[in-house]
Amino acid sequence: MLIFASMNEPTQPNNPLHGITLKMILEYLIDYYGWDELSEKIRIRCFKENPSLNSSLTFLRKTPWARIKVEELYLWLVSKNRK
Repeated sequence: MLIFASMNEPTQPNNPLHGITLKMILEYLIDYYGWDELSEKIRIRCFKENPSLNSSLTFLRKTPWARIKVEELYLWLVSKNRK
């Protein structure tokens, strides 16, 4: 089967996060670790003090270094759980 991508929707075959939203990533990490352990793994104040999904998403969308850390932890955890 041949699938054509439209000009508006480029394919990203080498991007392991393609199709996975930041919200999905954060929900996965929260379910797996919980807020307390997640705040130990990634030292970000919004994970430690009055954590909420919305405030964390807002912070991560504005802070590239923090988003990278969350994405890297997610990729590591997913690859570890596949083995």
